[in-house]
Amino acid sequence: MSEERGLFIYGIVPSDVEPTPDASGVGDPPGEVTVVRHGRVAALVGEVPLQGALGRPADLTAYQELLDGTATVAPVLPVRFGTVVTGPDAVVDLLDAHGDRFAAALDELEGQVQYVVHGRYDESALVQSVLDDNPSAADLADQVRGQPEEATRGQRIRLGEIISQAVELRRESENRELLDTLGPLTVAGVARPPSNELDAVNVAFLVDADREDEFVDAVEDFAEQRRGLVLMRLLGPLAPYDFVNAHQLAG
Repeated sequence: MSEERGLFIYGIVPSDVEPTPDASGVGDPPGEVTVVRHGRVAALVGEVPLQGALGRPADLTAYQELLDGTATVAPVLPVRFGTVVTGPDAVVDLLDAHGDRFAAALDELEGQVQYVVHGRYDESALVQSVLDDNPSAADLADQVRGQPEEATRGQRIRLGEIISQAVELRRESENRELLDTLGPLTVAGVARPPSNELDAVNVAFLVDADREDEFVDAVEDFAEQRRGLVLMRLLGPLAPYDFVNAHQLAG
């Protein structure tokens, strides 16, 4: 009995987009990436078993690498990871029903890519900074230093609460300052939820390609001002995951 297969949809692109010959998709082994076209738009797709489980780290990596690579040469609307339909007719139905909105969104995204600015506090530097700014915290730290944990449990809990609250307040301030600083250089920006309790900033930006160098320079300046306290990373260029996707437009 032959295995039933469906089409995994990666993203929506202009109809003239062609996947590179070496493009590989999800699955084990990785599937071929092809295009289903309808009117002004098209979908990047790949065959997968309908009964197969998708969700390995390698699958998510393949999905992101395909979309991010596409975003550097053409606008793309990501489709939520794991979207599988029965075949080309179902893809055409999707493109037919929402083609005008897809095309309009792709026109708006022309020449734009996403970047993510992520920063994480150095824990020891952060704690020292909080103690320097908060006499109550510094006093608690003195009380627990060198003392048995059981005997100073209450003080340790309170100190942990003070540090946690300080991180939250600093994170809000840092995200706001980052958005204010880079806002004039970008099309849009949105703060993302923290991925770790020590996150200092986590913000996605939509950037015009002709301002990428200026944007990167501004991120480097922001990071330099926090050297030693925050370890900064710049991720991108990426597909515009945080700003638009085909499910939002089709909903």
